[in-house]
Amino acid sequence: MRGGACSVNAPFRPARLTLTLASLSDPEELRRIDAYVARHADGTAFHRPAWLLGAARGTGNRALALVAERAGEMVGFVPLVEVHSPLFGRMLASSGFGVGGGVLLDDPRDAKTVFAALEELAARRNCPTIELRGGVLPERRAGWSIRQDSHCGFVRPLASDDEAELLQIPRKQRAEVRKGLANDLQVTVGRSERDLRAHYAVYSQSVRNLGTPVFPRALFAEVLEQFGDDADILTVWHAGEPTSSVLSLYHKGDVMPYWGGGTWHARKLRANDRMYFELMLHARRRGCERFDFGRSKTNSGAYDFKRNWGFEPEPLSYGVWTASGAEARDVDPTSSKHALLIAAWKRLPLALANRIGPLIARGLG
Repeated sequence: MRGGACSVNAPFRPARLTLTLASLSDPEELRRIDAYVARHADGTAFHRPAWLLGAARGTGNRALALVAERAGEMVGFVPLVEVHSPLFGRMLASSGFGVGGGVLLDDPRDAKTVFAALEELAARRNCPTIELRGGVLPERRAGWSIRQDSHCGFVRPLASDDEAELLQIPRKQRAEVRKGLANDLQVTVGRSERDLRAHYAVYSQSVRNLGTPVFPRALFAEVLEQFGDDADILTVWHAGEPTSSVLSLYHKGDVMPYWGGGTWHARKLRANDRMYFELMLHARRRGCERFDFGRSKTNSGAYDFKRNWGFEPEPLSYGVWTASGAEARDVDPTSSKHALLIAAWKRLPLALANRIGPLIARGLG
């Protein structure tokens, strides 16, 4: 018999798992995927169609949505961005330009079938690399490597009121926040063109100073557009100029400050400290329960900064597949291979870095 039907005496055999690429131009399909991500315990902002569409449209790459179904019901989902780079090659990333994503499944027994489909899809699309950032990962499967020591996540509950939020921050960091609160700084939150312009001015300078190519401005605009009220920009101003700014995502009671940075003057003004504290207050007021400080490379400066705020690191797991005979993809900014390039990038004039950076960054994924 077909489907899940069986006779009384026959052993139960579940309906066959089917895997298809969903149409991301179909509004009904987008709603169906969004509903699945919302009800799945491991669904993140980076699984949402809003992220897929924003990342793809904002970088010129292609979004793919691999849907697993059984008897017409969605039982699994993999959000994918097909990233192409002349410098770093092609890959399927779940999720591209995000720090989360990966395979969502109702039944982990379906994992083997899904991984086989992903490998086949990557080969068919000439992508020698697959990256899964979280989710269900393959165990002892040929071609795959799993890393659990490269990055950590930082999440903690928000406090019940403003004063409790301040007291929840360890003493040394709390003193820095108090200095930021005492300085003549203004804070705005919004989604307007002015907010985007201020954010990009600050963020592009911040990443140039770190030696990293900036993403296309369109990426921030598209993500903001696709997420609607589930994303906004908080900016700290001094003397009429943006000093620190962060674009945050809101998902299932979490706030994640995702793209944030500050100018050279931000440190002296404690503007970054003020920015994150103000975001904690703003997120609680709009109903959030947890502050997700995102991921950082283990034992990096950002890792230590988040621990100073009282966040405990949680190791993250990532899976990478490399096609047989292909060279492993290397875009790790701490790699010795890129050290000279990073040092040179830090010395570029900002206008030049902003002109050529997006051409490189759209291929990083």
